Amino acid sequence: MGKKVFVGVDGCRAGWFAVFLKEENENGFRWEVALFPEFSFLIDFLENKCSQAEPLILIDIPIGLKNGGTGERLSDKGAREILKSRKSSIFPVPCREAVYAETYKKACEINKRLTGKSISKQAWNIVPKIRDVDRFLAKNKRYREKVREVGPEICFQAFTGFSMKYSKKKVEGFLERKEALKNANACKFVDEIIEYSLSKYRRKDLAKDDILDALAAALTAEQGSKQGFVYVPDEPEIDSRGLKIQMIYFSSLRLGIH
Repeated sequence: MGKKVFVGVDGCRAGWFAVFLKEENENGFRWEVALFPEFSFLIDFLENKCSQAEPLILIDIPIGLKNGGTGERLSDKGAREILKSRKSSIFPVPCREAVYAETYKKACEINKRLTGKSISKQAWNIVPKIRDVDRFLAKNKRYREKVREVGPEICFQAFTGFSMKYSKKKVEGFLERKEALKNANACKFVDEIIEYSLSKYRRKDLAKDDILDALAAALTAEQGSKQGFVYVPDEPEIDSRGLKIQMIYFSSLRLGIH
């Protein structure tokens, strides 16, 4: 079996921030970070630099969209049940018709008419990124099993066994999440990746918490490949484009879920 590359991806102001963990041997990884304006650029980078490695890409963005009138995604409901005190980090995803609306006002009108609910400004702000990944996976079927949705707050909880206490935007929240990542298989390069990323990119392009979320996703991919994954829900919903609506995280003894 060939070597693997584990990729964690999070949206940022400049596009997508990615952490790549490429297997070097049984006990070591070579890491790399990069920022891309579009998701397809990330895939091009991966195919050029890691063409011989089998990729698993975990991304913090909704994959799979419900059509209006078919209810909320079961993955979002399940994620909130797992997170409990941090459940507000999982917000309702607009229906497909609203995601492709041209303006926020129009999207709200469409979502309200079809689902009975409006759209938060927070949800609308990531709509361009939802479209970006949705369009890519609609056209590139071979990547549908390689690109999977993840919730960073669930990842942090899996690493520690408990929900994060502070908001990720606070200093205390940054520090507790960084410590959670260090618990991930005694990861030794957390500080190195964070410091390098902070020095390489400007804060107006990449926020500190974006780095942590992407790294959490990459480490989740690596841990899950060894310990197995948990799927939310167990059986995925399939959207109108054939995409799975399902989050994944690694099976953790600390959570007591297998």
